[in-house]
Amino acid sequence: MASSLVSKPFLKGHRADGVPGLGFRPSDIRGLSVQIAIQRRSCPPRRLEVQAIGNVFGNYFKVATFGESHGGGVGCIISGCPPRIPLSEADMQAELDRRRPGQSRITTPRKETDTCQILSGISEGMTTGTPINVFVPNTDQRGHDYSEMSMAYRPSHADATYDFKYGLRSVQGGGRSSARETIGRVAAGAIAKKILKMKSGTEILAYVSQVHKVVLPEGVVDNDTVTLEQIESNIVRCPDPEYAQKMIDAIDAIRVKGDSVGGVVTCIARNVPRGLGAPVFDKLEADLAKAALSLPATKGFEFGSGFAGTFLTGSEHNDEFYMDENGNMRTRTNRSGGIQGGITNGETIYMRIAFKPTSTIGKKQNTVTRDGQETELIARGRHDPCVVPRAVPMVEAMVALVLLDQLMAHLAQCEMFPVNPALQQPLSPALNGKSLTSKLAQ
Repeated sequence: MASSLVSKPFLKGHRADGVPGLGFRPSDIRGLSVQIAIQRRSCPPRRLEVQAIGNVFGNYFKVATFGESHGGGVGCIISGCPPRIPLSEADMQAELDRRRPGQSRITTPRKETDTCQILSGISEGMTTGTPINVFVPNTDQRGHDYSEMSMAYRPSHADATYDFKYGLRSVQGGGRSSARETIGRVAAGAIAKKILKMKSGTEILAYVSQVHKVVLPEGVVDNDTVTLEQIESNIVRCPDPEYAQKMIDAIDAIRVKGDSVGGVVTCIARNVPRGLGAPVFDKLEADLAKAALSLPATKGFEFGSGFAGTFLTGSEHNDEFYMDENGNMRTRTNRSGGIQGGITNGETIYMRIAFKPTSTIGKKQNTVTRDGQETELIARGRHDPCVVPRAVPMVEAMVALVLLDQLMAHLAQCEMFPVNPALQQPLSPALNGKSLTSKLAQ
């Protein structure tokens, strides 16, 4: 605030008490007019800005998902995708087909083709560097299946908490809490997996390692050699045929009773470059945990030795270093799970994610209505008796999104200038003077 004072000039040579030298005599005050003008400086108006939270993932490779289970469709918008990457709907459709409902008797019977459409960000089969919009229409909605659930809350479902937060909810299919939201993640993850494979040869695979009380023993599956073909060889996505059948039988037994079971998905990432991740708050395992636990029905996350490592001593748990036949520093064991100090060490990353039993079941349960009345509920609708077979591509997608985001961050910070060749392995070597795109086109 600025102000100005305008008055008659002082009489020079006199003080206020009549002593010469300070300005005026007391008698001079009579008849003195004083005017005060106040001028306000203009300030820009304040704006109330509301940011949509909880729908965007990533810092460099950003993915925003949209849509609801029984709306017009679902999908994602991807920002930050590098340009000149060969891409088509077929690249994403293969992953979406692994996620889609109705693929076997142990998944939800809802029939959706989940056919994706790329609406922007592609020109002549190549990414342009601008946002990529992927859309998948919903075609098999049955809103009438949710009439009872519009009044009564499903136990252990997000029905009640969505009401607690928003004061209303999308009843049909659970809205955003439905696993159909993950279509956008899987589509974006397919792109991330492709870029990681092109740039660093990184391969991400997940498989079911537990269904209810059927647990795949340690060592039965070799994480260094297991293949996608082995994982996809059966409907439960367990690479060991003997245990796969036991898991299928366990799901079948509970499915016919109108109940559900949970399980565990193991995920590995091979050929991950060294140096990805950051100290303190952005540790790679912390990002992976957030990504995995953001998936529907997740209840636990561990990587490396996990909770079992607490039973070991330091000398038993430490991964000792050695030099291999190619002159590379390696670790003889991998209890660290490929991450030390929040940063990758070049070994295989492996983690396990626990999924709870599906909360929507066909058995009678006690619950409460929206107006606070106790009641009983038998939930209708089409739901997975066990979510883990379809969760496999979802887990792979989220791990791919984290690794690509961290890879882009690493390139931006640590390879802007030449690396220290004694300690670092560059991620951007020259390909005989040719660009990556021209090399791939050969």
